[in-house]
Amino acid sequence: MALRSAEAGLPGDSWVVATTTDAVSAGMDTTTPDPGYFGPDSISWRVHHDPSALVGGLRALMLQSLQPEVMHGFNVNTDTRDDPWGRLMRTANYVNTVVYGTHDEADAAAERVRRVHKVLGLDRPEWLLWVHCGAVESWLYSHRVSGAPMTNAEADAYVEEQVIAAELVGCEVSDVPRTSAQLLQYFDVMRPQLSATDETRMAVRGVLWPPMAPRIEWLTPARPLWTIAATTALGLLPRWSRLMLAPQLVIPTGLAARTTARTLRLGMVALPEQRRTSPHVAAAQARLGH
Repeated sequence: MALRSAEAGLPGDSWVVATTTDAVSAGMDTTTPDPGYFGPDSISWRVHHDPSALVGGLRALMLQSLQPEVMHGFNVNTDTRDDPWGRLMRTANYVNTVVYGTHDEADAAAERVRRVHKVLGLDRPEWLLWVHCGAVESWLYSHRVSGAPMTNAEADAYVEEQVIAAELVGCEVSDVPRTSAQLLQYFDVMRPQLSATDETRMAVRGVLWPPMAPRIEWLTPARPLWTIAATTALGLLPRWSRLMLAPQLVIPTGLAARTTARTLRLGMVALPEQRRTSPHVAAAQARLGH
């Protein structure tokens, strides 16, 4: 989910060849000159390119878990409990495909998700809408508090653009918020339906402490960095939701969480591009000559 800035130039042809090769090996289209549903001038490209999208994605997973019916449906019908890391990776891959892929790639990915949801009984429009709104609000909020530049008009444009993603996954388009204000109103309406169940707490533990391969956990800084990002994401949740999820957990909140989010983003922006980009972005850049 943490992707490169749309305005940044490519640092060199050798890097382009390497990452484009990764995209080709993953079966991504690197030749069709199709910008997809969003394109390089969209706010969606900016938001999902930005390193703050990592914290936003983790925040979304925790916020989404507060709808008991949705959480129970996931637990009964998927391997979320046994493979939280896999869920994170599948979610990231799907989102990146929809945002950066061609129309055909996005349509195919969405069709697969709709088919799986139908088979598992997870295709109720109100559930899909909850998951969509939790993701969009989390990415938007994390983007802004992490210090990435965005005007109020651009925030509304992002929410409007993401109606396309909602439609692709099967939401009733007429119900999907189209502005930041409508998005917040949606959460006001939903709050009486939300609670933290045992399944919710299990899901949050999976986000805070996902299983990692021993060589990654012990030989790289992945575990401490992930823990910082995940606890920051929890600290950025609205106070009412944070108190439902972890009333006893001492974590940075408020200004402290926002400061940590900014520090994380600045640290990731300082990394070389090849360390923080995505094959989906490389494929899109190759297709469009960026």
